[in-house]
Amino acid sequence: MRNPIPRFTRLLAAAALCTAAIGAQAQEVLKLGHVTPPTHVWHKVALKIGENLKSKSGGEMTVAVSPLSKLGSEGLMMDMLRSGALPMAILTVGPVSNREPAFMGWSLPYLFRDVHHATAAASTPVTQDMLKSLDKHGMVGMGYGFAGMRHVLSSRTISSPADLKNQKVRVFPNPVYKDYWQALGTAPTPLPLSEVAPGLTTNLLDAVDIDLDALVGMKFHQQAPNLALTNHMAFPSVIVVSKRYWDGLNDKQRKMLADSIKEAEIWGYTQAVTAEESNLQTVVKDGAKLQKVDLKPFTAIGEKVSQSYTVRYPKIQQFYQQAKTAK
Repeated sequence: MRNPIPRFTRLLAAAALCTAAIGAQAQEVLKLGHVTPPTHVWHKVALKIGENLKSKSGGEMTVAVSPLSKLGSEGLMMDMLRSGALPMAILTVGPVSNREPAFMGWSLPYLFRDVHHATAAASTPVTQDMLKSLDKHGMVGMGYGFAGMRHVLSSRTISSPADLKNQKVRVFPNPVYKDYWQALGTAPTPLPLSEVAPGLTTNLLDAVDIDLDALVGMKFHQQAPNLALTNHMAFPSVIVVSKRYWDGLNDKQRKMLADSIKEAEIWGYTQAVTAEESNLQTVVKDGAKLQKVDLKPFTAIGEKVSQSYTVRYPKIQQFYQQAKTAK
């Protein structure tokens, strides 16, 4: 008579393999795209969402993060979100405002004192309404992310707007950025972040409108060393889920995903506030040259641009009033 133990062992091994295969099939991997480098605070927020979701779902739901436009431009990612081809993304408010104009309010020059002030504005009633307005564009607005304030990096020294006159400045493809930089007398040039370094090297660009988070990751100060801390705009992102994907989830899955994002969102606020100073120290140590700048003419021009938008758009006027007093 044959020894039954080896056969029994084989049966156990086969059962274990089947169980593993079923578990592997049950695990869902959500793609999440964004445009910033892996050192950026938004990438860290994306990873945090993944950590939270994996923990809450017991490993059944995980997130695969694709930074630096690996999934395409933000316009393409928004199309993918609408179709359901991309479950999640962290999108800058610039391109989002091209589809929902109220989001232009986030880019109003000199509205926010600092990053902390901007994060406080994210909980105002109007900003929550703005998130809800994304439904009609095939996206569920889940929350906000923040990077450092916007500054100017230039190949030439800067002390006033006159030093930037007729200079080609890299900006986001957004009307507020365009209007602000045109009012300063420059030639605003929209380019993806990945094309900035070649643009500076080939003199396609003279200067860059940038946050310090991106500057640390992309090291553009190696091509354009002069950094003016103009602090002219906040730089938020919107954390979104594909509406088609969201509608296919059950209540338990929606709660796990929503809670995972909310916890990462709040965590990211703290990271953004503390990173502003550490990022500045990093780029200065790495060769960036701080400029002595008279901010009064920058501020005066920026406030005029802001007023032009609050007059034309009632929703932006509402946003401006609530954001100004947010604490």
